[in-house]
Amino acid sequence: MFALSTTSFPSFKKVLLFSALLRVGLILYSEWHDARSLVKYTDVDYRVFTDAAWFISNPGPGNANRAQGPLKQFLGYKLDFGNPYTRETYRYTPLLAWLLVPNAWLHPSFGKYVFAACDLINGLLLYKILLGYVLPSTERSSTNTSKTGGSKANPYVLERRNALATIYTSVHLLNPLVFSISTRGSSESVLSLFVLLTLYTALKGRWKSAAVLLGLSTHWKIYPLVYGVGTLGAVGGGNKLALSNIINTKTIQFGFISALTFGLLGAGCYAIWGYPFLYESYLYHVHRLDHRHNFSPYFYLTYLIYPSTDPTSSPETVTLLSRLLRSPLASFAPQMGLSLGLGLLFGTTKEDLPFTWFLQTVVFVIFNKVCTSQYFLWYLLLLPLLLPRLDMSQWKGIACGAVWAGTQGLWLSEAYNLEFLGENVFFRLWIRGLIYVIGNAWVLVEIMKAYN
Repeated sequence: MFALSTTSFPSFKKVLLFSALLRVGLILYSEWHDARSLVKYTDVDYRVFTDAAWFISNPGPGNANRAQGPLKQFLGYKLDFGNPYTRETYRYTPLLAWLLVPNAWLHPSFGKYVFAACDLINGLLLYKILLGYVLPSTERSSTNTSKTGGSKANPYVLERRNALATIYTSVHLLNPLVFSISTRGSSESVLSLFVLLTLYTALKGRWKSAAVLLGLSTHWKIYPLVYGVGTLGAVGGGNKLALSNIINTKTIQFGFISALTFGLLGAGCYAIWGYPFLYESYLYHVHRLDHRHNFSPYFYLTYLIYPSTDPTSSPETVTLLSRLLRSPLASFAPQMGLSLGLGLLFGTTKEDLPFTWFLQTVVFVIFNKVCTSQYFLWYLLLLPLLLPRLDMSQWKGIACGAVWAGTQGLWLSEAYNLEFLGENVFFRLWIRGLIYVIGNAWVLVEIMKAYN
């Protein structure tokens, strides 16, 4: 990107230690703060996770709070699992609830420590990917390195590479959005770990392991599905977009293993917990109508055509346009079309996978019908792997950062008027949502132009 000073930057071990202490300190502070304040530091989702963990590990008497999947008719009460979906608004895989069972008997903040630990492991994986793949590839493509010959034997190059990897990894480890969300109790860092493990094994050319991890990631949350399409070109061994590189023995095997992993995990969960798992984890997200304000401009259209609670209203009054706007295809088609198309276009080599996945994730988030700050973590996770390969001036980089943050600030200032002051600013908030989309799209285009 632009020139970085590596002479006085701390070592990676020091950055990692500081990141760990920072997260532990914030978790301890969250316990102190929550005990004394009505406005909690802990995210409401963490309470949902904790309740679901209690329900899954404490099946009730009779059929109350018990797993009701097909296995129950064969095993009866020998299948002694509770139902995490007894907790309303729990819409995640049961594996997450099992992961946080120690919240009840070990410590209420156990899950936060798990999420924070995943943050640190993600930083370690980013550091290894930068050292082993991204930075060497960048050096090989530079004129200076080609003149010096074998850079691996040059101690100065190795030292500078370590320093640069530490700096770029710090973009993740020391990002306030990253460490605040994990210490508040959001589980995004667990999914991020699965995504980075998938990428790491893919860069190593271990395609079967990558396929299994991709299936696990997609089971945890559905959006990594797009990475499968973005990886086909690299799996097929080609360096350009061609049908023979997309459909061949290698890509079919990769897709089969990934789909099999996803299917086995889903079938296992369905066998134990039945339709509640299928609906809450997947089907709900397909047809949900979320009219609550969020960064996505779709919220306002949903708000205007949201089903009326008036008992005197007639179904015949629903227009064809309203039905179309309520359809998941209204947002799903442009979102998936762009995300999958970019994956096919750019995912032709292993070296370009971080860039390809970044593009896919950004357009997936921008055009999703629901978008909150947590979703930004999905693509910010991959940003450190792009920075070394961006040929962008310092001022252009500052402009991109300012537009990305500025559009969010512009939206949040109006959202405050709606949320806290109760003002009717829905239309103005929608306009700012459109500005958010345009601004983020501009930043993405500039990143694409700067990618070397």
